[in-house]
Amino acid sequence: MSDVAIAGTGLMGHGIARAFAAGGWSVSLWDANADALAAAVAQVDRDRPGAARAAVSLADAVAQVDVIVEALPERLDLKRAFLAEVDELNTTAIVTTNTSVIRITDIAAESGLAHRVVGTHWWNPPHLINLVEVAGGERTDPDVRAWIAAELTAIGKDVVIVERDVSGFIGNRMQFALWREALSLLEDGVADAATIDHVVRQTFGRRLAAMGPIEQADYIGLDLTRSIMTYLLPSLNADPGPPALLDAAIEAGALGAKSGRGLVPWPEGAREQARVRLEEHLLGTA
Repeated sequence: MSDVAIAGTGLMGHGIARAFAAGGWSVSLWDANADALAAAVAQVDRDRPGAARAAVSLADAVAQVDVIVEALPERLDLKRAFLAEVDELNTTAIVTTNTSVIRITDIAAESGLAHRVVGTHWWNPPHLINLVEVAGGERTDPDVRAWIAAELTAIGKDVVIVERDVSGFIGNRMQFALWREALSLLEDGVADAATIDHVVRQTFGRRLAAMGPIEQADYIGLDLTRSIMTYLLPSLNADPGPPALLDAAIEAGALGAKSGRGLVPWPEGAREQARVRLEEHLLGTA
């Protein structure tokens, strides 16, 4: 049995802890927020009693573990500062960063432990979505990347290797291309938010689990695919930055579910209902 330390117990950290605990690992959890830390330990204990402990400090969490998981907010400065601190605390553990979009090379650029830093992109909720994308940076030891991939496979994850260190791994590059176009349709008044989401969920969203986009292109014929792309692509959104409607919503305090309003309504209780709906769908119980 191996030991893992997880730094950050928010949206992703507690789910990653649950996945490691379910795979038989002993889990040390650390978070600057004491309430979040206690809640994460309690959640892991409900799945596997005694598998997790709350560390009193980062130093306590990472001492003598095999793997350190960084699950901090998606800010390059925080992740670089974390690596600098860990470099003084543990000289042997493999460090995985749960970034979803930042290049591993950029995160480890100023670190003396870059050879043992690996990107592991877990999908939310990480204890229910089985796939994990694994990527090394330009200085990552290939054997380290291979070892992490093997260990994640051993705890039951569906591991894919990202062969080039690019922003967004594989999945988020495609997902955010979709989000950019969806927000553009909303901003341009083509349809309201509910209609856009409904179209996605009831058409190609239903099909994607059975047939991915490249297979679908082959399925309908590459000649037809080329004809469609020749006509359609010039009209798709290609803005290099976020749309103005996001800035306007944020400035108005409409941050989404956590603030009670966003691009769609979030009345009291709606966020929890959405979480349950998603989990039931992923578990096949809906």
